[in-house]
Amino acid sequence: MRAPIFFLALMLTACSGQPDYRAEKQPPETVPHVDIERYQGLWYEIARYPNRFEDTPDYICTAVTAEYAIREDGRIDVINTCRKDTPEGEVDVANGVARVVGGNGAKLKVKFAPGWVPFASGDYWVLDLTEDYSAALVGSPDGKYLWLLSRTPIIPAETGRRLMEAARARGYETDPLQFTLQPLGG
Repeated sequence: MRAPIFFLALMLTACSGQPDYRAEKQPPETVPHVDIERYQGLWYEIARYPNRFEDTPDYICTAVTAEYAIREDGRIDVINTCRKDTPEGEVDVANGVARVVGGNGAKLKVKFAPGWVPFASGDYWVLDLTEDYSAALVGSPDGKYLWLLSRTPIIPAETGRRLMEAARARGYETDPLQFTLQPLGG
């Protein structure tokens, strides 16, 4: 595992130097309910706020995917994959574990560091989700992290606009979002 990805959870919690793109200090609204069974599976990153674990000094993550799978213990395996600089570039993978916090499934804590590392979990809130679970807006409540995700490498334009509106309605800036280069055809 590469050092920048290994320290993902530490950076999520420490956030030193990570800009805050949400001026509002009240926690944002999440979706009322997430069916984790339906949410699991492969997601493509469509856009993201710039961050040090995907925009490293050595490479920029492209062709980013996240895969979620429910474990027997109820926690969720998380496999984040990116390709360095181009969709054909070297693969970098980060393995983590998430746990649902709260009863509606919309708030999770994700940890990519070993279990013995304290204070290494980051907030992952499902802020908006299409009814058919084909696209989602997820982020941290502090406004430092935001992602648009889709089940396909290209998101329908209307769905993308709707998720951008949902982000703005929850107080997130959308101008800083960077669109992720994805290979055509998935």
